[in-house]
Amino acid sequence: MDTITPSQIPLSQDPSELSDALLDWYDVHARVLPWRVSPHSEEAPDPYVVWLSEIMLQQTTVATVIPYFNKFMEKWPRIEDLAHAPLDDVLSEWAGLGYYARARNLHKCAQYITDDLCGIFPDRQEDLLQLPGVGPYTAAAIAAIAFGHSAAVMDGNIERVMARMFNITDFLSVAKPELRRLTERMTPLHRAGDYAQAVMDLGSDICGPKILKCTDRCPWEHHCAAHALGTADHLPRRRSKAARPTRRGYAFWAEYQGHLWLCRRPESGLLGGMMEVPSTDWVETEGWDAVPPPQIPIITNWKETPGLVRHSFTHFHLELKIIRLELQEMIDLQEGDWYPFSRIEDLALPTVMLKIIDHFKEPVLDL
Repeated sequence: MDTITPSQIPLSQDPSELSDALLDWYDVHARVLPWRVSPHSEEAPDPYVVWLSEIMLQQTTVATVIPYFNKFMEKWPRIEDLAHAPLDDVLSEWAGLGYYARARNLHKCAQYITDDLCGIFPDRQEDLLQLPGVGPYTAAAIAAIAFGHSAAVMDGNIERVMARMFNITDFLSVAKPELRRLTERMTPLHRAGDYAQAVMDLGSDICGPKILKCTDRCPWEHHCAAHALGTADHLPRRRSKAARPTRRGYAFWAEYQGHLWLCRRPESGLLGGMMEVPSTDWVETEGWDAVPPPQIPIITNWKETPGLVRHSFTHFHLELKIIRLELQEMIDLQEGDWYPFSRIEDLALPTVMLKIIDHFKEPVLDL
């Protein structure tokens, strides 16, 4: 692996010197976040707060998470409160945050800790890994931040910082084991939680994916191999992503006297357990000509709204045509139930379904 040794850059890369320098920087420049305990505070971190924030931050930006975290803490300030909340309420508050399996696992984990562990979080990584929805990164983050254990925390920001510090030029998919080894080597025995958050802040504020603010701002500027070699802009190296395919389908909008027909998606799979406007299967096609015609739930006066509802998921784009029905009497359509429009905001509706609701007001065309 193409790395730069300490003798090839200006100063020593002794791990304890580097971690101390970074912690000094963090003491001055730490981001103020609603789930974070200030490095100057004598208050101990709350494992519930750390866990909740880390679950929300999985594949989601800090700016997006902050209002959701504040809502959750206001509504469920203790893990027991979250455990006793109806799942639908949790999913409703989560709506729009994406990756909804996180919300279901969050609820399961809260119930498990409350009911089986008497409300006490485990503090060892191996025990934290047994919790629903907790993987290696989250377990290490909780162990370090909430309990002060010397656990090596490695997220995207930390991977980027380590790749640049040691000029790791292999593709990221290949380099991860080496980056983990370096992260473990750099993690100090003291203030491990502050150190992990300091590297995250460094990666977010100074050593960003596109904008670097190295000069006179980075505490590791004179220790960084990539900075010395001028390669930081190109690291870490990533393989080109394949273009996301497009899936297409039809959604059925049925309404009657201020009520909307909704059903619940299966618990497993995409948007599991969320409420939805019923739809056909979402089929990957090159165009609409290849989409099978919809099987209308009932034979009556369905009409198609013009335009498309578009939404992008992590692995594919989605296009939906909306077929609309205004009923003269309230009848049952397949599985589901009628919900008054006044309750729509209280339901666990994912973003793509909220887009359908915004779309349905368009004028209709006879099929």
